[in-house]
Amino acid sequence: MSDASTKRLKIGILEGDDIGHEVVPASVRIARAAAEAAGQEIAWVDVPIGRRALDTHGHTMPEGTLETLSGLDGWILGPIGHREYPKVPEAINPHPILRKHFDLFANVRPTRSFPGIGCLQDDIDLVIVRENNEGFQPDRNVVAGSGEFRPSHDMTISVRVISTAGSTKVARAAFEIARTRDKRLTLVHKNTVYKLGCGMFVDCCYEVAKDFPDVTVDEVIVDTMAMRLVRDPQSFDTIVTTNMFGDILTDEAAGLVGGLGMAPGLCIGRGSVAMAQATHGSAPDIAGKGIANPFAMIESTRMLFDWLGHHHGLERVLELSRHMKRGIDAALAEPATRTPDIRGTGTQEDMVAGIIKRMEAA
Repeated sequence: MSDASTKRLKIGILEGDDIGHEVVPASVRIARAAAEAAGQEIAWVDVPIGRRALDTHGHTMPEGTLETLSGLDGWILGPIGHREYPKVPEAINPHPILRKHFDLFANVRPTRSFPGIGCLQDDIDLVIVRENNEGFQPDRNVVAGSGEFRPSHDMTISVRVISTAGSTKVARAAFEIARTRDKRLTLVHKNTVYKLGCGMFVDCCYEVAKDFPDVTVDEVIVDTMAMRLVRDPQSFDTIVTTNMFGDILTDEAAGLVGGLGMAPGLCIGRGSVAMAQATHGSAPDIAGKGIANPFAMIESTRMLFDWLGHHHGLERVLELSRHMKRGIDAALAEPATRTPDIRGTGTQEDMVAGIIKRMEAA
């Protein structure tokens, strides 16, 4: 192999909060085993973030964090429980800062049903590509100040930001993903009401579509999509939508296939870095009990390596991803190596050990 095909990766480990201290190390253990099997060298870099960083470094996002991450190929970010942070200036939510600083404008969230785990629908295999840095979310839709404000005691105003640049970028990312799948892309919007905002988003998507004549495009209004995800999710393959619509629809989709523990995600942008980030929160109520389903974080990690392998043309990294997939699929097929939330009889450790064992057997 050439030097380029055997590139040594530098991957950050950001555990986050609560169950993040369990599911992120679990994901790293599995990735380490897969890397060893594939002959891929990885330098793992611990990066403090979240409440533990506040307690040890005085800030939830210590000075130098962005500079450290800039020197990495990607990182694994655990769930952040920022709602429980103390109300002090040093306790900030790192999410929007990471996404904006590295221009991680597309949040890729797949939904897949596995047999025997309690899915409400079978044969689901779709991907929702959610715009990540604009929309209604007030912590990321303006450069300074906030997109949500209260001019009087009895009135609150929320501003939604849609731009041609943001819409075009996420549309292109979605078309590229659709091209690698079933070459079908569904635009989800509400331009019947948000004629300017959603209208701009849809117009940008169709403009990008001109560069992808091999991809079939259709549209669904967001409230209809909420219904159709329940009734006929099998009719969809790749979906692209705006920030808040995507946030809601991906949680709904996760409910069809076993819950948020089965909802992985990957944040990507134009650059050469990506961030593995599961959809679920930090679940403080089950932290430390050994029952948190690690699948979403493990699969997010696998998606990171799959993306890096394709982006950089690294065959050993792609083999690492394939090792992880074989282990995950095999472990999910057995109740003894599944957690209770997906009709399993095992613990978190049983699932992790089961995945590694099945990778070694394969």
